[in-house]
Amino acid sequence: MALKAAGRTSLVDSAVEQLRTQLTDGEWAVGDRIPTEHELAQQLGVGRNTVREAVRVLVHAGLLESRQGNGTFVRSTADPAAVLRGVRHAGAADVLELRIALEAEAARLAAARRDADDLRRLRDALTTLREEGDRDADADLAFHLALVGATHNAAFVEVYRFFSAQVHEVLVEALGDREMPPVDIDAHEALVAAVESGDQDAAEREARELLRVPMEAVTTLTEQAE
Repeated sequence: MALKAAGRTSLVDSAVEQLRTQLTDGEWAVGDRIPTEHELAQQLGVGRNTVREAVRVLVHAGLLESRQGNGTFVRSTADPAAVLRGVRHAGAADVLELRIALEAEAARLAAARRDADDLRRLRDALTTLREEGDRDADADLAFHLALVGATHNAAFVEVYRFFSAQVHEVLVEALGDREMPPVDIDAHEALVAAVESGDQDAAEREARELLRVPMEAVTTLTEQAE
């Protein structure tokens, strides 16, 4: 299937989008080797340097994989950008529900796997949260990243790091100038204590309780807006 020729402006961006569409539409399956730079350049109507840059973008996005001496292969047809767009269009309550699910499981894993360094990072983050003020978004995020880091699950950490940034954007856009309730420092302390004790059930319970008030606030604010 030939690709539509790219226009004069933003050639790399156009090539990226057309190749991305081919991937997500199933033009090539996972594990397939995509056409050579020369072939893609002919199909797209652009130079090989443009194709090379477009492929580099998709490699960085995790859709393609370059193998020295063998060519470029399809690594995934699930476009992270599509996931990002989906999260951004979700409602604030939906996003918070997903956050609760992620953090509840993170708390369980952290209670089972935490070590001395994890506990130190959690305590340090809690101290910063107290000192910087209960509305400091960066301090709060650092605390939750420390919790997820204590799972010792690299995939969990990367997913949460990606997702947490989207949570902030969705909430800001959805709530506008309306304020969320202050961060409950005591609830954070209770979560750390549960993780430190190694009690997985208590850790999950405290994680859910910590996010209960923000969830109720979002629900109320969105209902008022409607």
